[in-house]
Amino acid sequence: MKKILFLLLLVGGLLSASAQPAITTMRQTDTVGLYDKFEVGMGLKADYTNPFDPDQIDITAAFTSPSGKQWPIHGFYYASFGGLWKVRFSPNEPGAWKYTIHIKDKDGETTSDAKSFIATPSPLHGALVVAPNKRYLQYRDGTPFYGVGLWYNDGYSGFDAGRVKPEELDRLKNLGVNFFSSFITPLETQASGLGRYDQNICGRLDQLLELCEQRGMELSLNLWFHAFLSETTWGGGNERWETNPYQQITKPKDFYRSDAAWALQEKLYRYMIARWGYSRSLGIWFIVDEINGTDGWVSGDSAMATKWAGKVHDYFKANDPYNRPTTGTRSGAKEQYFDQGYRTFDLAAREIYERQGWPVLNTSTLDSAKVPPLVLSYTNYAGEISKMWAAYGKPVIIGETGWDHVFYDPSMPGYLSMYHDALWVTLATGTAMTPFWWAYSDLLNDNILTHQITSIRRFTDSLPFSQLTGIAPAEVTTAHGNAYAMKSDQYIFGWVVNVVTDVAGDKVTLRSIPNGHYLLRIYHTWRGKFIKDQPVNCTNGTVEFEMPRLFGTDSHTNYIGSDAAFVLVKQ
Repeated sequence: MKKILFLLLLVGGLLSASAQPAITTMRQTDTVGLYDKFEVGMGLKADYTNPFDPDQIDITAAFTSPSGKQWPIHGFYYASFGGLWKVRFSPNEPGAWKYTIHIKDKDGETTSDAKSFIATPSPLHGALVVAPNKRYLQYRDGTPFYGVGLWYNDGYSGFDAGRVKPEELDRLKNLGVNFFSSFITPLETQASGLGRYDQNICGRLDQLLELCEQRGMELSLNLWFHAFLSETTWGGGNERWETNPYQQITKPKDFYRSDAAWALQEKLYRYMIARWGYSRSLGIWFIVDEINGTDGWVSGDSAMATKWAGKVHDYFKANDPYNRPTTGTRSGAKEQYFDQGYRTFDLAAREIYERQGWPVLNTSTLDSAKVPPLVLSYTNYAGEISKMWAAYGKPVIIGETGWDHVFYDPSMPGYLSMYHDALWVTLATGTAMTPFWWAYSDLLNDNILTHQITSIRRFTDSLPFSQLTGIAPAEVTTAHGNAYAMKSDQYIFGWVVNVVTDVAGDKVTLRSIPNGHYLLRIYHTWRGKFIKDQPVNCTNGTVEFEMPRLFGTDSHTNYIGSDAAFVLVKQ
């Protein structure tokens, strides 16, 4: 009897052991460049019905850096022939890394043998983070970053089928664009079902990030576009709730307060971080675009919607090991000031659509206008950015703007001037990126995809924004028109504009500046080059200089035009 009992226990133990999950295959590369993608592909034997549910099948890798820092990184399901699992990671230290992979299902758990790989030096810089000066962005290795770009929406209809094209990204890169913003359709679809992620959409996002990585561009990824959370708000294409499978468990007005919806979202965000968090080109978690355009805000509870936005932000702060910044917006009407959102997210993102309640010219009789439309436009940006800079102590951006919500029709030359002015006034009042112009299209591209992008990119490349200390708005005036400037311990930079005549010969005065010697550099914003360098002195906290007048070089013009930028370099 004892022998029979022993045999039963032995067999039972063997059956139990065999039921534990197991890694059947594992593939990796032995070396990877710093901040590049290290990827492990695995085959598993495990017990689950939903491969996307970490409550059923949980994969976590424990990476140890050469200096001993621990990096917990989740794995994820990657649909392919027969199914495949992956772990993706981006090393930030050169040398030998070690890792193990832990698998858990309902029957048990197992841990792989220790594995290793070598991280080698590379020209890459890592993911974006908020700079130590709290006002700008930089790459993880400390390299400065100033964003120059626009919205460019893809559609995510499948591999090689989105609207973002490699040749168009090449065109944007050649102009100087280093980021674009794009909203994604929900990963959970009516076809995939709740808690399961459409691998066609996921695969397209893999592809899009690879396109960005190849070109050194950053993607601002909008996770929740307002239309997918709206059934009744704003109408038309702004109501796409019928495509969202969350309708199976909640009404759109209750989305932000639904515990069932939040439980699914936590798993969704974990999957996003696991699959795409490694990417140096995933620049910003743009959590929600125009939250006030959703039913949960309008007919639900706007306070609860704001609380939800904070929960999503907190989730990414706690779980994204690369700590890339978050943001989110209300819409572009003047009254849609998102105070609590600006306090919550890493980047304070204001939208400005000027025809939605902002001071604009409401007549086509330009000669009778007390204030020209271009002046009204750039002062709208300047006033709002200055207010936000003073209020929140963090990077400020214009998260959506432009389109045809302005005085000039997009086909008119005046539209180009308005776009040009928006680029420069936002820079000179302290934004961390150029305005997120809506959006890449045939309607606008003759006026926005111009060498004005190249011009501002050349200027921003000359300044190490993330390394500036003592950064603050500067007190600046000009004899005519308007002037805006920022000062720091190392540089003072600004923009002078007079659209009524020009800035040629205008005197510019800066006050409350540290005394000393400076090199003044005048920048021709339309031509995209520094045209004059001269030494200037600051005494009694004041610097004065004059904008260049028209001067000819042989038969070539050097007319400075309606605006110019400047830099003062402390000597």
